[in-house]
Amino acid sequence: MSIKKVLVVSYSQTGQLTNLTDSVLFPLYEKKDIEVVIKSIRPKKAYPFPWDFMTFMDHFPESIYLDPPEIEEIEDDENDYDLVILPYQVWFLSPSLPITAFLKSEYAKKKLKDKPIITLIGCRNMWVMAQEKMKILLKELDAKLIDNIVLIDQGSSFSTFFTTTRWMMTGKKDRWLGIFPYAGISEKDIKNASRFGWAIKEALELDKEKNDSPLCSGLKAVNVDEKLIKSEQIATKSFSIWGKLIRKVGPLGDAKRKPIVMIYVIFLFLIIATIVPLNMLIQTIMRKVNKEKVLKQKEFYAAPSGNTDERMKDFLNNE
Repeated sequence: MSIKKVLVVSYSQTGQLTNLTDSVLFPLYEKKDIEVVIKSIRPKKAYPFPWDFMTFMDHFPESIYLDPPEIEEIEDDENDYDLVILPYQVWFLSPSLPITAFLKSEYAKKKLKDKPIITLIGCRNMWVMAQEKMKILLKELDAKLIDNIVLIDQGSSFSTFFTTTRWMMTGKKDRWLGIFPYAGISEKDIKNASRFGWAIKEALELDKEKNDSPLCSGLKAVNVDEKLIKSEQIATKSFSIWGKLIRKVGPLGDAKRKPIVMIYVIFLFLIIATIVPLNMLIQTIMRKVNKEKVLKQKEFYAAPSGNTDERMKDFLNNE
């Protein structure tokens, strides 16, 4: 059997995405006839962690418009990869700027063309619109998306609004005030993500990556929260309108942008406090009225891997 070559390209700001990726890749290292090549994306201007609030918010126009930052050139190689895995974070309902920059690089144009792609997302909870943008970026490269795996932060949407924000702004992810859980994806979920690696390993052994069909179906790869779909769509529209205005004022980091960014922040918090609760109530009613439409939406956004779990017993805790 010839050696299967797997390319992994990612950027991890906090290290969590690296841990998640390592869990998925662990089973692949068990096989001598699978070679894993990891390439790290290195922005020429490093992103801060923890963020300060205004610097973070100043990045939303470029994130929403997929305006790539400069990154260090990725060293080329002669490998013809059988499979590509792209772990990424979500920034402002878009793929993070570093992964966007990679996907617009010459290396990506050369290496991803006609290749089967698995995307691996680690985020708070909203990822649907980011993955739709990712689909467009991959299509422009003539790459073939065969799987999408999503792990989200532990806790409710209410609690992660605070725990994730605190983590981003202070670097602290411990339990907070006796009521909020640890920030980020749970250690158990990260450990159990190895099930995807075992499924990928078996699929590579059987040449299934050549079929342009999912390798991780039946493993509960994604969970589409129907309550968040409309919120993501509305927020994306808002980001687009305000982002266009802010980009006209000046480039990223320009002091002239700060007053407009601050106005948008105030506007955003007012919307979250007033319009969002009302919209959630309306959407709850609409979902009950349009059950079939909601099911079709969930099925569409869950593709290609889906959210079923019939293969979990075969690959979970397979060490």
